[in-house]
Amino acid sequence: MIYVEKQTHMHNNHLFYTFNSVLTNRFCDHVIKYGTSLESIKGITGEEGEDRDIRLHPLSKKEEKTLSKTRDSHIVWMNDKWIYKEIHPYVEEANKITGWNFQWDYSESMQFTKYSKGQFYDWHIDSLEEVIKNRDSNHNGKNRKLSVTCNLSNEDDYGGGELQFCHIKKGKIKINTLKAAKGSIIVFPSFVWHRVKPITSGQRHSLVVWNLGYPFK
Repeated sequence: MIYVEKQTHMHNNHLFYTFNSVLTNRFCDHVIKYGTSLESIKGITGEEGEDRDIRLHPLSKKEEKTLSKTRDSHIVWMNDKWIYKEIHPYVEEANKITGWNFQWDYSESMQFTKYSKGQFYDWHIDSLEEVIKNRDSNHNGKNRKLSVTCNLSNEDDYGGGELQFCHIKKGKIKINTLKAAKGSIIVFPSFVWHRVKPITSGQRHSLVVWNLGYPFK
């Protein structure tokens, strides 16, 4: 179910911005090889605890039941400068081209995600447009402002798994659907509703980066 609020409206007529196939095959394959070599964990949502390590604090049966309705994926956390160095210029460029001009100066750990058949991530937002008080101290009072999704897999290697965005236009819910080519980067405000549809075949690998700044005024 989509709970559409004012945060879903477009800013300067840009709900998201796409850079098509800008990451090289070599880079994408390197990230996939690196990510799949590391131990993965089950992806959770903010409801289960934003910074929770489920290896140390496993989900309860009730939490597992709730999570099964909203998200099913496996993730690996990354914090490698060579990856940030590749992604950050596109965040800056999209921020200027669209006219968002959001202040940001920090990136959280990246999330490498593997979606296999049947896995998905239902409608959600990464942050709120309003000031979020009492945010985790690790963020030094900053909020997620610009989210980035990088498609690392060849679009012909999996079925389903489309990335969708939602907004309101003339009082009606509008949905934009993307199945981006390998190496594509999609940048969008972190308060925009989005989801990854269920994978019907194959595997989809992606990389998500959240970029933070001081609260909106």
